[in-house]
Amino acid sequence: MKVDSLKFSRKATTALLLCTGLVANQPLDLWAESGSTDAVQIVQQQKITVKGTVNDALGPVIGASVVEKGNTGNGTITDMDGKFSLSVKPGAVLVVSYIGYQTQEVTATAGKAINVTLKEDTEILDEVVVVGYGTMKKKDLTGAISQINPEKIADTNPTTVQELLKAVPGLQVSYDASAKGGGTMQLRGQNSVYDGGGHNNPLLVVDGMIFYGELSEINPDDIQQIDVLKDASSTAVYGARAASGVIIITTKKGKQGKPVISLSVNCGINTKYNYTKYFSEHDYASFRSDYFKSGTYGFDDNGNYGAYNAKDKNGNLVVQPGYYDHYSQAGAYGLTTDQWAALGTNPEGASLDEIFFRRIYNMNGDVSQDLLANYLAGKITDWDDLTFRTGFNQDYNASMSGATDRVNYYLSFGYLRNEGVVRGNDYRVFRGNAKINGKVTNWLEIGANINFQDRSDGDQSYTIDRWGQLRNSYYATQYNEDGTLNQYPMGTLEKRGKNELFNRQYYDLEKGYTVLNTIFNAKVTLPYNITYQFNIAPRYQFFYNRYFMSADMPDSDPANKGVDREWHKKFDWTLNNTINWDYTFKDVHHMTVTLVQEAEDNRSWQDRIEARNIQPSDALGFHNTANATLTDSEISTTDKKFTADAWMGRLFYSYADRYMITATVRRDGYCAFGKNHPHATFPSVALGWVFSDEKFFEPITDVMNYGKLRLSWGKNGNRSLEDPYISMANLSSGLGATMTYLDKNGNPVSEYKYLMMDRLANNDLMWENTASYNAGLDFGFFNNRLRGSIDVYHKETKNMLIYEKLPGFSGFTGIWTNIGQVNNDGVELSLTSTNIKKKDFTWETTFGFSYNKNTIKHINYEMEEVLDANGNVVGMREMNDTGNNWHIGQPIGTIWTYDFDGIWQVDQAEEAAKYGQKPGDPRVINHYTGDDGVNADGSSKAVYNDKDKTYHGTTIAPYFLNMRNEFKLWNSLSIAFSMYAKLGAKSTDTSYLNQGVNETNMFSYGYRYQEVDYWTPENGNNKFARINSQGPSGCTSPAKIINRNFLRLDNLSVGYTLPTKWTEKAGLSKIRLSASVRNLFVIHSSDWTFNTDPENGGLSTRVYNLGLNLTF
Repeated sequence: MKVDSLKFSRKATTALLLCTGLVANQPLDLWAESGSTDAVQIVQQQKITVKGTVNDALGPVIGASVVEKGNTGNGTITDMDGKFSLSVKPGAVLVVSYIGYQTQEVTATAGKAINVTLKEDTEILDEVVVVGYGTMKKKDLTGAISQINPEKIADTNPTTVQELLKAVPGLQVSYDASAKGGGTMQLRGQNSVYDGGGHNNPLLVVDGMIFYGELSEINPDDIQQIDVLKDASSTAVYGARAASGVIIITTKKGKQGKPVISLSVNCGINTKYNYTKYFSEHDYASFRSDYFKSGTYGFDDNGNYGAYNAKDKNGNLVVQPGYYDHYSQAGAYGLTTDQWAALGTNPEGASLDEIFFRRIYNMNGDVSQDLLANYLAGKITDWDDLTFRTGFNQDYNASMSGATDRVNYYLSFGYLRNEGVVRGNDYRVFRGNAKINGKVTNWLEIGANINFQDRSDGDQSYTIDRWGQLRNSYYATQYNEDGTLNQYPMGTLEKRGKNELFNRQYYDLEKGYTVLNTIFNAKVTLPYNITYQFNIAPRYQFFYNRYFMSADMPDSDPANKGVDREWHKKFDWTLNNTINWDYTFKDVHHMTVTLVQEAEDNRSWQDRIEARNIQPSDALGFHNTANATLTDSEISTTDKKFTADAWMGRLFYSYADRYMITATVRRDGYCAFGKNHPHATFPSVALGWVFSDEKFFEPITDVMNYGKLRLSWGKNGNRSLEDPYISMANLSSGLGATMTYLDKNGNPVSEYKYLMMDRLANNDLMWENTASYNAGLDFGFFNNRLRGSIDVYHKETKNMLIYEKLPGFSGFTGIWTNIGQVNNDGVELSLTSTNIKKKDFTWETTFGFSYNKNTIKHINYEMEEVLDANGNVVGMREMNDTGNNWHIGQPIGTIWTYDFDGIWQVDQAEEAAKYGQKPGDPRVINHYTGDDGVNADGSSKAVYNDKDKTYHGTTIAPYFLNMRNEFKLWNSLSIAFSMYAKLGAKSTDTSYLNQGVNETNMFSYGYRYQEVDYWTPENGNNKFARINSQGPSGCTSPAKIINRNFLRLDNLSVGYTLPTKWTEKAGLSKIRLSASVRNLFVIHSSDWTFNTDPENGGLSTRVYNLGLNLTF
């Protein structure tokens, strides 16, 4: 290392540490000043330069750490050829290490090259897993835990934490195509029918402290590892909030050796992959023609069913054949074009194109003349192109880290700016992190972890549903003839249509969050291997919303336009005191005792102003609310506070690393529950047995080298509530009316808004609790070439929080109470296989599978009689809550509806008529005939009601599979792809009925319509009904069941590390290039005939990314 670079590195390190105020107890040579060059040279002259190579069984090891023992500030890493060079003291011991290999020590000798061959660390079980209030080695685990190493998928450039978690068996992460990304999460099924306040979401823990923020506040580049705790024995340490699992995120820290500076740049192209498609202008004309022709269906004199056969009461045709067809089809009806034109009354001089347009658009004053003029002039506007775009994503990150014997530090900053494929959908975030730990004395350590974020939240994204500009006709224009924006693209006189670009002239928005997450800790090492640690995590969050809607927009009402100004501040803190005793005696007895005391306080303050009718002008935008008209405006304030405390004790004991037991008990208190039950106790116990260490297993260890059985049981609570005051009565201002009050003398005073109690208190409201049973097997075959785990679990959630209805005479709609039970049963499998491992080629596969069965066991325990076909009582059963779609013995999200049985065809017209239907209408099975009526001719008249409904599955996929394959070539090139599948989910669909074509007269007004399949006499399919079809009486809009199985090729990535001989010339230790494609394709069931994504039912995107990572 050159003297100049050495001075710069030391100065940079010193400056960064001084900025944080934690430079105490650093080695004195850290402050080598620029004038001390001679001293540095003298020190270097007393050293020797040692060179060598680090290999494994297959060849050079790139990036292996070589550090001088006792002087951790002096180290290096191996290059592309596994070579290194380091100046050390004569006789120094070098420590050589690399992840997945056993650490080796060698003595440096002057003039002698060092060649080290690292051996694989088959003891993968020595990896450290974060288990809550501490860490354990994987071999000591008795619970079900999955671990993610973000470094393995770094080439895919994950921009959200959720992208890192998609491969965890049992964890369902939803798909989010917005610029922000993310998605919701659910682990091992939904525990409760109550779903407010993230009630069924996993608990988040960051660096050992409960995290109240959202995952977007954490930069994936800053994450060292993620541990997902699944069973009760693992999660019980967090008691009251862990019923839905725990996700523990550990952020990076510095490594001993020279400071490491990392810079990364990732740029991506975001494209639309799937969304609702609309008919082309030509196909839409055909659809409109068929729409009107569907009203003319009937039988002709020869018994043939088709269009233009409908007759009036006098026996005359309602519409002449060919009337709604294009004039090019006139010959099919034996007509000339002149005869075709003469079928109706036309404006004088109208062309054939105008006549056709007027007929299929039924121009009786509904459709704008503007559309007709543009149609005849051939003016077409692509509203898809004006709504969607190709977005550009940018992700920049920089970090500096390092460590000495006394101080460990990691500093980072990131900037992310994403453009969604929908215009106006933008997201940007600044993220900074400073993590520093210092060893003050041999027994005292202090540290600080500060995380900052400033992000946008909300945007002016274009509307892409049926009410947005996507529905505008192809013949609607964005601009007027004079070049100005057209406010009403579907007709200026009629004032119809939407032009997002025009509207954006009158809107303005600034909305987002500023967040500061901090953790401060102190650790004291006491005799007998006892440690005491104090942690406190204050968190500050500020939300701002400044929204302006100008009354200058033509045709707007000032009473509905104005300014929204909102402020929301949250301040939370959590602290815990932890005592840990970790001791091994007689080499075989290992015991760990952990005691925790915890407290937290959460407060928030919110003010919102909705200023309307700002006079005399709103020219100042959202900077002016003082001039609003009070009667048109609203002001609201919402403040909240809730507190909690807890005590926890955990005992772990292991004998000979073979037999293990973990026992935990936690006592939680929370202010939101009734005053009679503010506290609850949550115990757990788990056992582990490494049977592969038994003597009887020795004969087959060459095949199965490792096996461990795990059993666990425990209880967890759930305190995640949308409203922390639900156990208390509530006063509100009612409907805002006023009433006269009396003063102390009985005299009437002015009218005041009245107060009323709108919620009953429940002093007995208690904790929802989940008991969980888990049995697991960890295994390794062929010296861990094939390794993994399998877990089987059963969960019972009782005392669910339910808003139970009350009779109307009580004056209340209901009361919050504890009642009901939901079970979850499932199995999870995780496999990792090293398929090929040669000198220049490695192929590794990871595979995950999970299945979860969700069942509602009880709701309110109200019973009803079970009758047989003759009306006799044959038993009793618990009643379903059909209003909430909660059914005993069925999963949350069950589908309970009628049975669709295809489409009535032409040859079934007589039978269809018995149900009041026609060919092209949906057939519905009449399961229960006991209540059917009788027609005038004596035939049975079907009656459809709840008795005819059946269960058709669940909207939540019970099966989840994922797989990732990674190929490494020449130790520098890696290629990987990942995929996942969700199976068993279903949904209902009524769009096949084609009933809503003219919803709110949009068809009549000429708006576009989405591509649909539909029945015609010529297209007699059995899946899609005729236009404006009708179900039988009592079931006019029967749903069809859609299978939503799909397989997604989620990611393909390529990464390449440039040769060291190239990077050293640029003064860099490593240059990594990467490229990836996200969401390459989706294979779905044939039922999914929509153009949307089968996972989220809406928009999906494909992202192309290029990345560059520089390491100094």
